[in-house]
Amino acid sequence: MVPLTLADFDYALPPELIAQTPLPLRSASRLLVVDGDRRTDGNFVDLPRLLRAGDLLVLNDSRVLHARLLGRKASGGQVEIMVERLLAPDVVLAQVRASKSPQPGSRMRLADVLDVEVLGREGEFYRLRFPGDAAELIERYGRLPLPPYIERAAEAPDELRYQTVYAREKGSVAAPTAGLHFDQDLLAKLCEKGIGIAYVTLHVGAGTFQPVRANDLTQHRMHTERYVLPQATAAAIAATRARGGRVVAVGTTSLRVLESAALEGELKVGAGETALFVTPGFDFRVADMLVTNFHLPKSTLLMLVSAFAGLDEIRAAYDHAIAAGYRFFSYGDAMLLHRRSPE
Repeated sequence: MVPLTLADFDYALPPELIAQTPLPLRSASRLLVVDGDRRTDGNFVDLPRLLRAGDLLVLNDSRVLHARLLGRKASGGQVEIMVERLLAPDVVLAQVRASKSPQPGSRMRLADVLDVEVLGREGEFYRLRFPGDAAELIERYGRLPLPPYIERAAEAPDELRYQTVYAREKGSVAAPTAGLHFDQDLLAKLCEKGIGIAYVTLHVGAGTFQPVRANDLTQHRMHTERYVLPQATAAAIAATRARGGRVVAVGTTSLRVLESAALEGELKVGAGETALFVTPGFDFRVADMLVTNFHLPKSTLLMLVSAFAGLDEIRAAYDHAIAAGYRFFSYGDAMLLHRRSPE
């Protein structure tokens, strides 16, 4: 088999198909079902009909922080901060955009009220100390960080629509977007049919938007993200297996938690960090189906779904979606993927 390269995961997307705003109703999005070489157009509200009693949905309950802060260095130069993660109650890891790199020991004034100290640098990120509880201050003075392909500033409706209805654990800088399609009515209908719901937490980092720059995929190094797999979720998965049900990961983040926790065989319960890079040939151990949005060209997420459903199958599905005018990316439409059978 010829090794895959970055070019194998490229495609041409008309800019007008990039969704800039959410639909009026969360569950009003379209749903493309991919099962091998079979593609079926539908709507997200069809999900209860497409799943079976005894199946289990695994949702990521991470909540998006107001992770974008604007300010100035002591010299007067403008800075933009994108918080990557919380390291301690008053310390964060963040991307810093400035005309010149800030030096350890220097200070920045954010939102005209916060004096933040630069502690040091870790690769492309900086450790910053906040004057108090960082999570609370970020929520109070920061801005919701919409993805870079949404060509507008966050507005009041985004405060609700760029969070899932079940978001509760603060820590992400981007939404687990497959979950944005669920509303309370749809969740209730799934439960009424006997479809189980369980939760994991993976805090999405800013690295999710970083492009793959290495043409040789073996040279790419994934960003690290924190996750938690609760005992209750592992038990629900075991019960689902015992009754012959299917495990349906909602979003690539949920799938990464499940497969990271199962790398050594049995699911490992608890907190961890993952830098799992999934490409075609990966041996999936947990997820049978995947609910996901459409992903950027040459992205690690496109590689993941290609590994899950098949590279040729995903290429054909994306060609179909573009021709049919599906809406792409965070506020776009969704797919329901069946895992490709091992060859």
